[in-house]
Amino acid sequence: MIALTIAGSDSGGGAGIQADLKTFSALGIYGASAVTALTAQNTRGVQAIHDVPADFVAAQCASVFSDLAVKAVKIGMLGRAPVIAAVAAILDRYAADIPVVLDPVMVATSGDRLLGDDAVAALRDQLMPRADLITPNLPEAAALLDEPVARDTAAAEAQGRRLIARGARAVLVKGGHGSEAESVDVLVTPGGARRLAAPRAATRNTHGTGCTLSAAVAAGLAGGLGLAEAVEAAKTYVSGAIQAADRLAVGHGHGPVHHFFRQWP
Repeated sequence: MIALTIAGSDSGGGAGIQADLKTFSALGIYGASAVTALTAQNTRGVQAIHDVPADFVAAQCASVFSDLAVKAVKIGMLGRAPVIAAVAAILDRYAADIPVVLDPVMVATSGDRLLGDDAVAALRDQLMPRADLITPNLPEAAALLDEPVARDTAAAEAQGRRLIARGARAVLVKGGHGSEAESVDVLVTPGGARRLAAPRAATRNTHGTGCTLSAAVAAGLAGGLGLAEAVEAAKTYVSGAIQAADRLAVGHGHGPVHHFFRQWP
C-alpha cells in the first residue's frame, strides 16, 4: 500500500516529511512525498524557511499520482496561499476517491510560525472541505474559527462541531496542548463525537507529534481501515512513540518521538 505526504521538510528529521515517511515505514506503508518547503530546523527551533514554488509542488504531486497507486494522502505544512490552491487543484484532478488527511500546520512545537496569515482563509475555504479528516491541535482549531483556545475537552469538542458546521467532513481536535491529567483527542463527525484518552508522558521530546499522528491516520486509511479505526490505531501508535521518546538522544531541545519503538530493541 502507498501513501503520499505533501508537506515541508525538517532538516532535523523529527517532523514534516521525514516524520511522515518514518511513520509510514513503521506502519508497513510505502511512502511517497511532495516537498512544499525546505526548513533549516532542529530540536531547538526553525532557523529559516525556503518555500518551494507552487507549480513545482504541483509537478511533484502529478508525478506521483500519474505512476503510483496512492491509497491515502496526508497534507502538512503548506505555508502560502498559492501552494494551497495548487494542492487543492491537484486533489480535484487526481484524488477524488482517495482519502485525504489534512494537518493544518500553523505553528511548530517550538512556537515558530509556519503558516502565513494570508493563507489561513485559503486553507479553511479550499482544503478543509476537501479533506476526509482535519487534525488541528487546540491553537490551530481556535485559529481556524478565529476564537480563543479551548480550555478543556468539552470546549474542544464544541469547536470541532463548529468546524463541521464550517464545512469540515470530520475533525480530530488534538488535546496535547491541554492542561488536563490525560491527553484527550476528540474525533468529531456529523454523526457525533468520540473521545480518545492517553496518559500524558513526562517528556519534553514531543517534536513532530502532530505530523506523526496525521501520517499514522493516513497509513491506516491506506491499509483499508475505516476512519474511526484508523484514528484509534494512530492514537495508540503515537502514544507509544511519545512514551519511548526518551530512549532516543537527539539534539539539545525538544527531541523527536520514537517512530520505530516497535522495531528497534
